Amino acid sequence: MAKTVEFIFDFASPNGYMAHQVLPDIAQRTGAEIKITPCLLGGLFKLTGNQAPMTAFGDIQGKLAYEALESRRFTARHGLSRYQFNPHFPINTLLIMRGMVAARRMGVEPAYTAAVFAGMWERGLKMDDPQVVAQVLTEAGLDAPALLEATQDSQVKAELMANTEAAAARGAFGIPTFFVGEEMFFGKERLGQVEEELAR
Repeated sequence: MAKTVEFIFDFASPNGYMAHQVLPDIAQRTGAEIKITPCLLGGLFKLTGNQAPMTAFGDIQGKLAYEALESRRFTARHGLSRYQFNPHFPINTLLIMRGMVAARRMGVEPAYTAAVFAGMWERGLKMDDPQVVAQVLTEAGLDAPALLEATQDSQVKAELMANTEAAAARGAFGIPTFFVGEEMFFGKERLGQVEEELAR
């Protein structure tokens, strides 16, 4: 029986984008399945008392500069040439994360995820603007009005909230977080450990 790597995920995280690009190769090498769990990063921070790196490390000399260097190394190593840091960062992802839950229910999750990730971390768009989101989804051939309307559905809202609360209860405190069975791994830098665990 194939192992599963659960990916606790929010479009808000550039590291989440990078992990999302690399995970399929790991899954292919190990024969694993990927389970993506949409989770609201802002909610996770509130539940765990965590802070965004810019806030938590902003006063530490050299810390953010090193984080940027590490990201350049990662994108170069994995050939993520389309990546660019979003000039509108930080972006409130509540709308597009609810949209992902809705897209899954409507059977268009892969196309939705690809389009929104490209808008966020390749095209540098303001993805908390509903008009921008609608344009991105329409360009991808998706039913933007239906998806945006579904973000207001009470069941969609409740599912995203429940995912976030469950992730915090399991020990997650940030994005990207991965679970292989009950083993938790945090950060794109741990993907090697994720692969080792899947290969056991």
